[in-house]
Amino acid sequence: MSRTITVLIVEPSLIIRRGMLSVLQQLNSIRMNVFEVAAQEQLKNTLNWKKPDIVIVNSGVPGQMSIQEIRKESANPNIKCISLQNSLSDNATLKLYDENISIYDSIEQIEEKINNLFAQPKTEDKGEQLTQREKEIIVCVIKGLKNKEIADKLCLSTHTVVSHRRNIASKLNIHSSAGLTIYAIVNKLVELDDIKG
Repeated sequence: MSRTITVLIVEPSLIIRRGMLSVLQQLNSIRMNVFEVAAQEQLKNTLNWKKPDIVIVNSGVPGQMSIQEIRKESANPNIKCISLQNSLSDNATLKLYDENISIYDSIEQIEEKINNLFAQPKTEDKGEQLTQREKEIIVCVIKGLKNKEIADKLCLSTHTVVSHRRNIASKLNIHSSAGLTIYAIVNKLVELDDIKG
């Protein structure tokens, strides 16, 4: 990404907000100016003043400004809204966002998600698209590998594999190996011969 993007973090927790800020500052492929907002009262003014390209919002905070309100107040039809998940969230709510970042995501995952927001044109199913790493993990799962085996094969931590699997289940709304197998065959991630026997 060649241009500098403006990012606004909306999070009442200082620890989570500063942690997210620290992670964003470590992303090598993205130039960005990052601003923080702790209180909802500051959000409207900051949207008008800073004109962010991306707003990262904790979707679990009660009384949070809705995505529609954020888009309206920003007066930017191309603004990207990212949900920052630090707890379980409702799938229907998460689908409203352009992307979801979990506090368990690695720096590489976060970087890939932000890059993907600007690399691809917006489509109806954008939130459902899998990363290359998620596709690799699906193939490993349907071949019967356990989390530890997948981690060893792909040079990841077991925790990262679990996080990827959680993201896959959230994006596809598929929670079984059989369902993932059907998905992988239909979407040509594997050939039928690869999983026989």
